[in-house]
Amino acid sequence: MTLKSLTSQVLLGVRRWIDSSAGAEAAELFHGPQRIDLVRSLPFLVLHLSCLAVIWVGWSWAAVSVALALYLIRMFCITGFYHRYFSHRSFRTSRIGQFALALLGATCVQRGPLWWAAHHRLHHQRSDEEDDVHSPVQHGFLWSHIGWITSKANFPTRLDVVPDLARYPELHFLDRFDTLIPVGMIAAMGFLGGWLRVHFPGLGTSGPQMICWGFCISTLVLFHASCTINSLSHKMGKRRYATGDESRNSFLLALLTFGEGWHNNHHHYPGAVAQAHYWWEVDLTLYLLKTLSWMGLIWDLHPVPKRVRAHQLLSA
Repeated sequence: MTLKSLTSQVLLGVRRWIDSSAGAEAAELFHGPQRIDLVRSLPFLVLHLSCLAVIWVGWSWAAVSVALALYLIRMFCITGFYHRYFSHRSFRTSRIGQFALALLGATCVQRGPLWWAAHHRLHHQRSDEEDDVHSPVQHGFLWSHIGWITSKANFPTRLDVVPDLARYPELHFLDRFDTLIPVGMIAAMGFLGGWLRVHFPGLGTSGPQMICWGFCISTLVLFHASCTINSLSHKMGKRRYATGDESRNSFLLALLTFGEGWHNNHHHYPGAVAQAHYWWEVDLTLYLLKTLSWMGLIWDLHPVPKRVRAHQLLSA
């Protein structure tokens, strides 16, 4: 590779930090080799390293409380909105409501709604097969948990997989400029910390401290917790249904991810709003979605049919 070509690739990677669709050759990456793109992945690496700032900014109960609250709120946004709505359309809402769900999902810093839904649908189509890009069975724990997201082949959005969503220009905008909402969150955390420092100095917080805890640490914990469903849910737990893959149910992961740990249930019947198939299986996302339906914000929640629970059961 010549210096000119290398420089061009680096500049293109930088452009894609802002505009994820930059570069006419983006479509050619879909079927390319699985290799790490260091330039494109640099913000992801910086996000991890930024947590070390806690050494200098310290902590306060205010900052830790905001970090915990944002973890809980955004875990629901990723599981209820990006996953159960955009990926599986397991309930309905208005177009305005759909955009609101996309905005809230974008605060999770896991790319845009079209990108997320497309990758998840591909996972269900090829679960634990060779071209399932985040299968721990095929590619090992580390790649399935975090490595796949740094690969050049996985950066573009597969619009052909989400034609039902791709027809909405507002979703395209959020997906294309997927750093806008995270940058806005960083600014909001800085403003909140600075405001609290001036008006409630007894809380002992500041702008940099709130950014570190409320954005960086909270976002990283959220990311790794949700990624356990890619990596651990195909290795840890029990299988109730013969799904043709290694998806498993785990009570521990279900608690950590608001119900996503009932992964074998979900792979058996992906279209249901519930991932818990029995009353004793804790599914916080389901309870919160039902609450939104009682408020009239969403409707037509798809249930788990009784016939599904009696089909393809494993003996043990």
